[in-house]
Amino acid sequence: MSKRSRLTAILVIVGVLVAVAVTLAIAARPAAVASASGAYSVSAGLDDCGAGWGDGGTVPGGDEDLTVTNPTVAGMEVYLQEAVGGKVYLDLENLGAGVHAKAHVALGSGRYRFVCLPADADPVRGPTVTVGRAPASAQLTPGMVPVTRGDLIPVALAYGRWVGTRLPVLQQQVAALSADAEEGDLAAAKHDWLAAHTTYETLGAAYDAFGDVGDQIDGLPRDGLTGFHLVESQLWGGAAPATVAASTAQLAAEVGSLAGTFADAEIDPGAIALRAHEIVEVAVQDVLTGAADAGSGTELATIDANLEGAAQALAPLHDILAPRYADLDRTTQALQRTRTLVESFRAADGTWTPLAGLDRAHRERLDAALDQDAELLAPVAAICDPRRDS
Repeated sequence: MSKRSRLTAILVIVGVLVAVAVTLAIAARPAAVASASGAYSVSAGLDDCGAGWGDGGTVPGGDEDLTVTNPTVAGMEVYLQEAVGGKVYLDLENLGAGVHAKAHVALGSGRYRFVCLPADADPVRGPTVTVGRAPASAQLTPGMVPVTRGDLIPVALAYGRWVGTRLPVLQQQVAALSADAEEGDLAAAKHDWLAAHTTYETLGAAYDAFGDVGDQIDGLPRDGLTGFHLVESQLWGGAAPATVAASTAQLAAEVGSLAGTFADAEIDPGAIALRAHEIVEVAVQDVLTGAADAGSGTELATIDANLEGAAQALAPLHDILAPRYADLDRTTQALQRTRTLVESFRAADGTWTPLAGLDRAHRERLDAALDQDAELLAPVAAICDPRRDS
């Protein structure tokens, strides 16, 4: 499934997302609305962007029903934007040639304009329209300053630097694991396997983020045992030390390959906002179901590491999200609460309760907490979905 497809499937933006045909309304008001104070047929053409909206450059404030038509022969993205300040109140994505898109907004007093963004040309800005005062009963559509790719580049660089600092730690831990196996000390190998695996699980390798080498390092057992899970199955399955040693040597080589390729790679700024949600989503889909276990029963240690990874992926986005996402603090607090819950299943000696060992009440609490984390993280990708500014 593509990133755009996953985004479409999960996103619930601040407020309520209104989608009609190809329409995405940013932070739209609820679908049940009062009678519209105006209905307008608006052109999204290159020569007449915004034509049809307003009478003599003015429209009444309050509810508006808009039918936006793309009269061109190519796709178009259309914003309804604050003329000064740049907040976007409506974003119609992928408006195809000849397509009509219906949308509803409720605007307060101010100056606004439509902006038409053809795929391969500069934006066309329509005339500025003055909107009057809205009725007191109107539920106004919140505006949001769009996030651009340029905003996300420093975020991607910061996150990449953090991952880069963890890879040498991972290499050292895997080397210790390999040495244990070479010496035949499988008890120590189990301890060092868990340390290395949880470090890897903090790095956000969800949805093929590390490509083929990631699959070799930590592919799911159902897809064929490789990397960490091959070693896991051998350590907890009673394999001979020589067998484990061969597998740990291969794992060390694969981790070395990841460290080498990552140093020359660039994290896509357009994908960085997906990372935190993807990490938690994979924890729910694969780890919480037991699909990621190959015999160690350390699923909860993996989930704990995943939650740390999600928090690390979210942290560089703070300055972008703080003025745009009202539930940001709630989200970070929820992640920490879930970690506290998960870590309550770790004993003083560092061992973890197997997932299957949780009673029904604890399992339900864990399921609910992770579901809430995923729900709270979902809007981050929509808010930070990079939009054009030129």
